This record gives sequence, C-alpha cells and structure tokens, in this order.
Amino acid sequence: MTADTLLERITDYANRPNPWPLYAELREAGPVVVPQADGSFLVGTYHEIVALLHDPRMSADPRNRRTTPSSEPSEEARKLPFLRLDDPEHHRLRTLAMRPFGPPHSPGRVDAMRGEITRITEELTESFRDREQIDVVDDFAYPLPVTVICRLLGVPQADESMFREWTDVIVAGADIGTGEDTTQREKAAGQAKHEMGQYLLGLAQQRQGRPTDDMLSAFINEPDPALRLAPDELAETAILLLIAGHETTVNLITNGVLTLLRRPDELDRLGRDPGLLPRAVEELLRYEPPVHMRERIPLVDVDFAGTTFPEGSTVVLGLASGSRDPKRFQDPDRFDPTRPDNEHLGFGSGVHLCYGAPLARIEAEAALGALMPRLGGATLVQDPPPYRSNAMLRGPRHLPVAF
Repeated sequence: MTADTLLERITDYANRPNPWPLYAELREAGPVVVPQADGSFLVGTYHEIVALLHDPRMSADPRNRRTTPSSEPSEEARKLPFLRLDDPEHHRLRTLAMRPFGPPHSPGRVDAMRGEITRITEELTESFRDREQIDVVDDFAYPLPVTVICRLLGVPQADESMFREWTDVIVAGADIGTGEDTTQREKAAGQAKHEMGQYLLGLAQQRQGRPTDDMLSAFINEPDPALRLAPDELAETAILLLIAGHETTVNLITNGVLTLLRRPDELDRLGRDPGLLPRAVEELLRYEPPVHMRERIPLVDVDFAGTTFPEGSTVVLGLASGSRDPKRFQDPDRFDPTRPDNEHLGFGSGVHLCYGAPLARIEAEAALGALMPRLGGATLVQDPPPYRSNAMLRGPRHLPVAF
C-alpha cells in the first residue's frame, strides 16, 4: 500500500469499523500526504490541521474548488449554509443565526433546554424499561437530538419523522470519497434540501406577525431589517441547524455507548462518579468523534509544511486523526475520561468552530447519564456493529444491545 491510496482506503466502507491504523499511517506519512488519485491532499497531524483551520487563505466554500465546465454546480448547490462560506459572509450569517440561539442576545436558550432534555431522555429510557434488547440508535440516540432540535426550531412533533429521509440524502451528498460519480447523489441531495428548506420556510412564514417561542419564529419576526435573514438564507440556516443539530449528536451518543460497553471498568467508574461525565464526553469527542474529516480549498497557491497546495485544489483535514496525534496527546489510543488539557478537534477549530457545541455537550451528558444505570449488565449483540456508509460523519447505523 502506498500513501497515494490513503484517502481511498480511509473512505472504503470495509475500514469504517476501525480506521485508526490508517490514521496512524496518515500521520507517519505526513504532515502533508502527496496528492491522492483525485488530486486531493491529506493532512492528519494535530498542529498542522489547527494551523490550516485558522488560515484565511483556506476556504470552506466548495465553489472555490477547480471545476470543469461539465461540473458546474447546480443552482441549488450554489445556495450554501454559513458552515460552507467564508468571512465576511460567513460571519454575517453566523451572527444572525446566533441571535435567537445563544449569547449575547439569547444567553439562556440552550441552558433552558436542560430540563426538557432530561424529560425526553427519561421518556425514552422508560419506553424500553421492560425490553431485553434495544437498538441504541433507533430507540434512543436518534430520537433524542432530533426531538430537541425540532423543539428549538418549532417543528411540530407530528412532522419530526419526515426529517430522517431528507437528512440521510443531504448528508450522503456531502460525503468525502474517491473514484466515484457523485452526480446522482448530489442531485438527490439538492432536491432533498429544496424540499426541507421549503417546508421550514413555510413554517416560519406561518408565524410571521404571530410570534411563538422558537427559533423559526425569532428569525421571521426579527424587527430590524438589517438583522433579518432573507428567505433563502433563513431556509439554508434552518436546514443547517436541523441537520447539524442532530446528525453529529446521534454519532456522539452512539459512539459513547459503544466505547463504554467495550470498557466495563470505565463504565463502572462513571457509574460510581457521575461527576466525571462532562470530562468523559470531552474524551469521547477526542477518542471517537462524530466528525472525521473536513475539506478546505486554497484561495491562492499556499506553501505549507514543505508542500504547495495549488489554488482551487482540495485539502482533506483528518480531524479524527489529529485528535489521536501522539505529538499532541499522551497515550492517544487510550480512552481516559480524566484526561487533562483535552483540546480535541471534535468540534473543529477556528472561525467554523461548531455552532451547536454547547447543546451537543448537554445532550450527550444527559443521554449517557440516563443510560448508564442500564448499561452495567448490558452486552453488545454485534461487535463491531454495522456502520453508516458515510466516512465523514462516522458512527454505527445500528447498535443492538442486550440487557
């Protein structure tokens, strides 16, 4: 095997259960790995990833990638959420999106959800109290965050089930891979985005002039025109919040349960000392993160660590690899819920640091805290479990557990 096949091997579904040896190979071949079959570059070491995430010459906007006339993006693909935009537009939209979500304008929004999150976790655990086996994904890890984000946005409970199909298609369209024709996948993602966006915009417009206590209402009823999202911006922002608000948290919770069931001593330790849960969640974000890769596109030729990234090329940042870099973390392949100085890359870094990180932390702590009393005598029905096809957002598709 050679370094120029690393991306192909990392994204190969056969390696989804255990990509860590490949990440070690990536770091050893780095800091920058030679172009892959599709011309992209790979970076898997912690300090170099952080430097690139903070480098204004590196764009998050895929429209800056080199394209051929036949690969021009569709009209739908040109509409991007702020996650995939650069400053100053990224900063403008992120700031407007933050107004009804967090400080300084709405400092209590997320913290006020603690009681609701606890209630939802209790309802979910009660629903399988007498069962001998559950699927952690379908019965718990998915319903919790999707319910929470729908409540925050103001999506009626009866409509929550519509989002799973839309989300799966949209996330598949944004996956990282090599050597495949993604035209149909991207077309399907564009259609799903359009349908979801129209639905969410329609909900918001129903509340125009009739405000309710949710984020869609706050967006549409913003009194200052200068601080109001345009209709297409509102739709894109709502889609981003809904998808990002549950997709990564599903993986975080599921990966957390899988990690603890594989380590009964640590599970017992957390059960005896639940005060360790916040630090355990941080360690899970490092050790088994929900997001494994991000792409950046150089706006100019960038000389970096002895390599030149040509303008418009693709640079794949292996966030999960960076979070296990032995040059940054002592004994990085060991799960340690008391790890000090745990500045992981689980939520990224730089101006695109995860917008919903505070909410994800609360949900993961509540979820694991609610499940731990039942996990003590539980066993994995299948190990490794079946994983989702997505290489960028890595997590089990199902996690059957027997009590």
